[in-house]
Amino acid sequence: MISLNDFLLFAFASLMLNITPGNDMLYVATRSTSQGVKAGIVSALGIAGGCIVHLLAAVIGLSAILTNSAIAFDIIKYVGAAYLIYLGIKSFLSKQNKFSIQHAVEKKSLSNLFWQGAFTNVLNPKVALFFLAFLPQFIHPERGNTAMQILLLGLWFNFSGTIVNIIVAILFGRLGNWLADKQAFIKWQNKITGLLLVGLGIKVALSSRK
Repeated sequence: MISLNDFLLFAFASLMLNITPGNDMLYVATRSTSQGVKAGIVSALGIAGGCIVHLLAAVIGLSAILTNSAIAFDIIKYVGAAYLIYLGIKSFLSKQNKFSIQHAVEKKSLSNLFWQGAFTNVLNPKVALFFLAFLPQFIHPERGNTAMQILLLGLWFNFSGTIVNIIVAILFGRLGNWLADKQAFIKWQNKITGLLLVGLGIKVALSSRK
């Protein structure tokens, strides 16, 4: 199964990625600022539900590929490494230094907020591509039960992201306008995450199947 060192590296990388401002975090922050903490939390849970769909697809597809084909494993490894390096460079060079929160948004029921968050995440091809690039880099077919490895790591990634988004909902529900202008945090978070992703991509490219 997954070694402790691999899990800790995965957990750290996941946390850094999840605290990086992105579409999901912006959606939660906007909903929480405009409609309250509860709306933000429900939106975060909807996003988590959408991630489960991507995760199940990854478990079904990737487990078979990584277990049975060394060539496919190498292809996924190099494509994933390139994608992680691309994300890292993009994050490092990002000019984003604040949240663009929309205050005048239509208020929706909590059930609508949940399903909107879920469907927005499910229909986002970038999420699927990220799962395909990120998860396999920590999977070792020789350690057995590839599907279980993918499922456990994916669940942890989703759990970590959901906790971050719930914290975002609480903070922005109470301090939205003040937090949105904290330019230094967003600027340096992008740079740190960028360096981490580039380093992870290079590590992945140099890793071996065994």
